[in-house]
Amino acid sequence: MRKWLILLCAPLILAVVNLAIWQNETLIEHGEILFLELAPVDPRSLMQGDYMALRFAMADAIHQQLPKQEQHLDGQVTVQLDPQRRASLVTLDQQQALAEDQLRLQYRVRNGRIKFATNAFFFQEGTGSMYEQARYGLFRVGSKGQLILTHLVDAELQKLGQSKLLQPAMQ
Repeated sequence: MRKWLILLCAPLILAVVNLAIWQNETLIEHGEILFLELAPVDPRSLMQGDYMALRFAMADAIHQQLPKQEQHLDGQVTVQLDPQRRASLVTLDQQQALAEDQLRLQYRVRNGRIKFATNAFFFQEGTGSMYEQARYGLFRVGSKGQLILTHLVDAELQKLGQSKLLQPAMQ
């Protein structure tokens, strides 16, 4: 009986995982681009191993508008994009109509800290110095405000690090 249960559940689990992968790939390929400004973090924890701890400047502005004791919350904010697609906070989202160059972004409050998609950027071992000039996170945004961090960029919005396309192995 257990064998049949496993045989029935395995395809379902694989379908769910592949659907999530497909949704993320679609978001990366077709999502709108925007930049969120990075805020300083404790320099001792900026580079820990093969990742960079991230904090975003917009998080402070959101914190000021939230109830003081909020420790666990999922919400959305409305942001305005400048001509370079850098986002600035307009308001906590009330499902109001969006003006031109405005988007909704999802955020989470966990343990009193605001997070947009992630709070860390992972990179290849030994390449951390490439990211020391990071000033913005480059995100792809979906129609419901879901975010995926794809790159870190410098003050001139130039991508940092290496982006390699997967290529077939040479035969």
